[in-house]
Amino acid sequence: MTAKYATSCAVCASAIRPGVEIAKSGSGWAHEGCAGSTADTAEDGTAARPARSAPRPELPATDGALEVWTDGACSGNPGPGGWAWATQDGRQDSGGEARTTNQRMEIRAALEAVRALPGPLVVVSDSTYVVNCFRDGWWKGWLARGWTTSARKPVVSRDLWEPLIALVTERGDVSFRWVKGHSGDPMNDLVDALAVEQSRAVA
Repeated sequence: MTAKYATSCAVCASAIRPGVEIAKSGSGWAHEGCAGSTADTAEDGTAARPARSAPRPELPATDGALEVWTDGACSGNPGPGGWAWATQDGRQDSGGEARTTNQRMEIRAALEAVRALPGPLVVVSDSTYVVNCFRDGWWKGWLARGWTTSARKPVVSRDLWEPLIALVTERGDVSFRWVKGHSGDPMNDLVDALAVEQSRAVA
């Protein structure tokens, strides 16, 4: 939606002028880009209060890195779910599970992509949970605390996080980039459709 009145962004604190595209962010309004690109997911995967600072930069990528789009879908939470990854050169894979969660499928999609594709990668995901884990270094704290969150709770989906984090740190050539879901990005739309198709196939 567009702003009717001048205000300040709830995320980056800069001005919002009338007519600018905005989105709800916590208890206020934010630039549409700010609303999805900041820490709206906490370390444990739950919703968090938006950061009141400029959006954090993306992780640096290796020159010439291959971009791979990933996505997860779930009908119900838990329920039948699907995961998918795809590259612009036509490579893709997908799968499903009869009883899972959306977050698990998002992690699984990234894990399967990193397992399948050698060489420098940029994993493009609409999951802030996946992207922020690496951009904000949550995984370092998890390992230091014996796979517990900063709230001293067990890390959810450790069985997926552990191999993904091990692969990413071992390789050293994998980066992550956030993309807004359902925003017209054709590759994001493709992996979303593949994941949804898989979730329906296992239902």
